[in-house]
Amino acid sequence: VGCDRSKNLVDICGEKHFQAFVCDALSVPIRSGSCDACISIAVIHHFSTAERRLATIRELARLLRPGGTALIYVWAMEQEYKNQRSKYLKEKNGSKNKDKEMNTGTAQRPFSDQGPHNSSQDSTWSDQLLNDLKNESCGAKPVADCTLPVHTNRTSFHSQDLLVPWHLKSGAKKKEESVDRMLVPGGSKELQELSSVFHRYYHVFSEGELEAVCRSLDCVRVQKSYYDQGNWCVILEKL
Repeated sequence: VGCDRSKNLVDICGEKHFQAFVCDALSVPIRSGSCDACISIAVIHHFSTAERRLATIRELARLLRPGGTALIYVWAMEQEYKNQRSKYLKEKNGSKNKDKEMNTGTAQRPFSDQGPHNSSQDSTWSDQLLNDLKNESCGAKPVADCTLPVHTNRTSFHSQDLLVPWHLKSGAKKKEESVDRMLVPGGSKELQELSSVFHRYYHVFSEGELEAVCRSLDCVRVQKSYYDQGNWCVILEKL
């Protein structure tokens, strides 16, 4: 049985005749102790606080029967480990996209980036999205800096908390659909086609961090902790 926050992804599972439902990883509507095993792949690194990440692992443990196991994968801060580059970094050189990546950085965001899909993005648009995020999340409270860095595609991480742009390429749109357009920066009246860009939050885990969070729970024990292609991974056993 699978679950996801995205209804569209769950619908795809249904079309493939898999059992899946929509839910939140912090509150899974399954009885406690009813699962032999649970798998959480690339989920926990999207929770924005240490408390929520811990609560997600506690919820996984709740679902397990005594002796049951859970496998957890999260994105690693260390994309180069034991002198080996991850597949994520290696794919930069092998990309078919030969266009020069545009720098989307500003003085407030020293670590600028492209997302998992190699398409360019307009810096003005990126700055506006981040400003909107800042205004919505911070309100009127005085803070030092609530702007998150935007990660550059296929590069090492320079911050544990960051935004990764996800690009919906215009080529994927139907021919009859209109393509998003906006003014080229610099005051030009020419129109430039742009892909839709969505910024997704990530907390990339440093070495030992995921294991330490799991060990803070007295209801599970860590069977194994390892690194796998740019991810930190643990196997837990319910006590």
